Amino acid sequence: MSEENLYTFENEAYRKTYWHTCSHVLAQAVKRLWPDTKLAIGPAIDNGFYYDLDSAEAFTQEDLEKIEAEMRKICKEKLKLERFELPREEAIRYMEEQGEPYKVELIQDLPEDAHISFYRQGEFTDLCAGPHLDSTGRIKGNAIKLTQCCGAYWRGDSSRKMLQRIYGVAFPKKDELDAYLEQQAEALKRDHNKLGRELEYFTTVDVIGQGLPVMLPKGARVIQLLQRWIEDEEQKRGYLLTKTPLMAKRDLYKISGHWDHYLDGMFVLGDPYDETKECFALRPMTCPFQYQVFLNRARSYRDLPMRLGETSTLFRNEDSGEMHGLIRVRQFTISEGHLILRPEQLEDEFRGCFELANYCLETLGLKEDCSFRFSQWDPNNTAKYEGTAEQWDHAQGVMKTILDDLGIDYKIGVDEAAFYGPKLDIQIKNVFGKEDTLITIQIDMLLAQKFGMEYVDADGQKKTPYIIHRTSMGCYERTLALLIEKYAGALPTWMAPEQVRILTITDRANDYAYDLKAKLFALGCRVEVDDRNEKIGKKIREAQMEKVPYMLVVGDRDVENGTVSVRHRAEGDLGAMTYDQFAALFTDVVANKLKK
Repeated sequence: MSEENLYTFENEAYRKTYWHTCSHVLAQAVKRLWPDTKLAIGPAIDNGFYYDLDSAEAFTQEDLEKIEAEMRKICKEKLKLERFELPREEAIRYMEEQGEPYKVELIQDLPEDAHISFYRQGEFTDLCAGPHLDSTGRIKGNAIKLTQCCGAYWRGDSSRKMLQRIYGVAFPKKDELDAYLEQQAEALKRDHNKLGRELEYFTTVDVIGQGLPVMLPKGARVIQLLQRWIEDEEQKRGYLLTKTPLMAKRDLYKISGHWDHYLDGMFVLGDPYDETKECFALRPMTCPFQYQVFLNRARSYRDLPMRLGETSTLFRNEDSGEMHGLIRVRQFTISEGHLILRPEQLEDEFRGCFELANYCLETLGLKEDCSFRFSQWDPNNTAKYEGTAEQWDHAQGVMKTILDDLGIDYKIGVDEAAFYGPKLDIQIKNVFGKEDTLITIQIDMLLAQKFGMEYVDADGQKKTPYIIHRTSMGCYERTLALLIEKYAGALPTWMAPEQVRILTITDRANDYAYDLKAKLFALGCRVEVDDRNEKIGKKIREAQMEKVPYMLVVGDRDVENGTVSVRHRAEGDLGAMTYDQFAALFTDVVANKLKK
């Protein structure tokens, strides 16, 4: 990066430093206005910053405006930010004297020999590792906006106290803030959590539970369409379909390592610590189940590669604070697969997995929104990983060669690997800029040996295969959420739950409308008739609001001429067509999965 861009928002490190300093200014403003408030944490995030606060005051929109005004004053004061360190015990006493119990808890979690860093600005001091700007005067007070206040459990633990989290964003210039707020307003219109409910794709019910959405007929239909498409596509590419149980005894997860590395993320049926009784757990992944297909009988090199695919329903005990619509849920369905192969087949099979994922993203229209992350282990945090440093260096070296050969432009994510191997994560952002993983392709050189998986090679020797864990499209619920946001609810015709709606102008056209429906239905079209005694303008508006791709308006003249007046939700009036003309148009749009 050029020197001139080092201290601009083009530099992610500077942007995060700017926002992190803003979080301290936010906390200082709150402490000035409500001195008894206790401070929790206040980091920079992907699209701004927040601070978690314990206050007797239930912050309102009016309060946020007061805090903003105080933040602008602090910026004008141009307070220097000064860093200092204290030994652990001294730091604990200091925060106890300040009456900050959450900071004390954070310090107590650090090693006894740690030196704890603080940042001071004026009368305000905060526990913080930094970095920060050198002065509050660097922040443009008129380009700060506090966007919302919501609840957040302390340390994300639903058994701990609920705090208030104030979110904010800031920019070096006022017009940049205005552009961002305009973009956020547009994002709110596309938010699947709002739009998906309004269009009746899904709902959530308190008595069922958080993170357990109910798919309404429209949402269920789209997921069914996507599932059929993926399963057919995988079959074309040599995948064998499996169907495995939704739960297993803890014994299976102990072999795979999930019991040791993932127990907190699993739903357990029984006492996980009582070895005298059977204990089951709902599956958070499918890999150890699918391995049993390979292990069903002796295998030779001729059986490899074995490509196993499954539409898997999985269960993960996510924190309640992490739940968000269909993006992050506790039960979800995934296009999961495992390829068992000889080492020399690894690059070709990895390429095939990437090509399948690429095809899915292109077809769905999501590819342009994706980025790639090479997720690696952290050699300084080995307790959460299986295998030796040598095994990890080998696996990551092989994967780097493959990714470079494929020409993939990736970022490296340290400590983002699966516990058994490195992976390529295909990342995507929702409309609010929050990044999640959509598709993964993982190299595993460890689990086959743990399960005793072997094949007889051409030389007659028994050998251990490599495994690729992969998804072709990822999680169906998350994909549906992203599609709703991408297309603002107007899903492409091939995947729309209702593709055509026939609108009658008079009762005399009803029989003709239902004849058309039968012919289109036989063509494979998802079609409905609106024969209500309502004005045609109202029927068209409602079909538009419900994002129906094609509207066929039929009246007396259409009955007489054997035609339909065709409207498209985006292109408007397409004119009169015969049934055959419309059927040809419709078939082309669907067969070629056009984005219309």
